[in-house]
Amino acid sequence: MELQGIAAIVTGGASGLGAATARELAKRGAKVLVADLADDKGKAVAEEIGGVFAHVDVTSTDDITAAVEQAKTLGPLRALVNCAGIGWAQRTVGRGGVETAHDLGAFKKVVEINLVGTFDFIRIAATAMRDTEPLNEDGERGAIVNTASVAAFDGQIGQASYSASKGGIVGMTLPVARDLGAVGVRVNTIAPGLIDTPIYGEGEASEQFKETLKRDLLFPKRLGSADEFASLAAEALSNSYLNGETIRLDGAARLRAK
Repeated sequence: MELQGIAAIVTGGASGLGAATARELAKRGAKVLVADLADDKGKAVAEEIGGVFAHVDVTSTDDITAAVEQAKTLGPLRALVNCAGIGWAQRTVGRGGVETAHDLGAFKKVVEINLVGTFDFIRIAATAMRDTEPLNEDGERGAIVNTASVAAFDGQIGQASYSASKGGIVGMTLPVARDLGAVGVRVNTIAPGLIDTPIYGEGEASEQFKETLKRDLLFPKRLGSADEFASLAAEALSNSYLNGETIRLDGAARLRAK
């Protein structure tokens, strides 16, 4: 699928994986809507790449619908990359009574943002893609890329909520791809490993922590970059025969229990 001249939405586009992806898609000629809660950072990225910004809470169907309608004004909506998400670390049981067990509200929040928010964006954006003209004789109309994590497969101690949310994204990739095949929309998922983004913080302590993470990496012995994620996301959108797949982008890392 040619990205030149299409409209694309990148959720979580104000920073990290999302910002890198927004830049890559714009470089390839797409008109990008940057969807995020961080207004200042999101507007800055959108201005940098010649796109537009939309304040979006992915737990709000109204916000998602408005963003999709806004994206349609940029051109035919044919691409969605879901990068919005949060993390949480807490063991399932604590050292005291049930009040020290994993916070149930936190578990629900992580799943609501990471998994339900991803699906809500898919169903609304894919409806808009369905109504576009086919690009070719195959009937291709668009493509979607979701962001899971190696935690979907190698979840560590304390990652129950995060792993559950990302495992759900992996689990729905094929059935959603099968659903959307009827309207010419492909769906793939990237499961990144240890990617060097602002999630790890800044400063000496952050750098020391990132050094310890390298123990699980096979080759190359470094954290991945957001640009490497963005490159793969763009390829997943462009390659018309890639569909229903979850691709690990992790330097062959297999995470330990902790």
